[in-house]
Amino acid sequence: MFTRIAITLQTVALLLQAVTAGLLLSSPNGRTMHSASAIAVVVTVLLHLVAALVARRLSAILPAVGMLVMTLAQMALGMAHLKTLHVPLGVLMFGVSLLQLVPAWSDRRAAAVPA
Repeated sequence: MFTRIAITLQTVALLLQAVTAGLLLSSPNGRTMHSASAIAVVVTVLLHLVAALVARRLSAILPAVGMLVMTLAQMALGMAHLKTLHVPLGVLMFGVSLLQLVPAWSDRRAAAVPA
């Protein structure tokens, strides 16, 4: 359950990051909001990693580590103002998070349905 919540929060934080990226382009306060949501992404990605480690399943740990690596790369690219790599990596991160989210919640429903 902890892993499902962590992946859900991570996906929501990544969606919020995309929204604030749009605000960054269109609003004077966009940079502050994008920076704040970046912190939320880092916190939720670390939460996801902790949840995966607590679950002690390699199938959960490897994707969480991968997301952490992508997050660190994303931060470096953003700070270096390399938008041509920063933006596509952000889209990829959101897609990967969705790919992790769907089975996490589908497993729960499958387990709840009596045979």
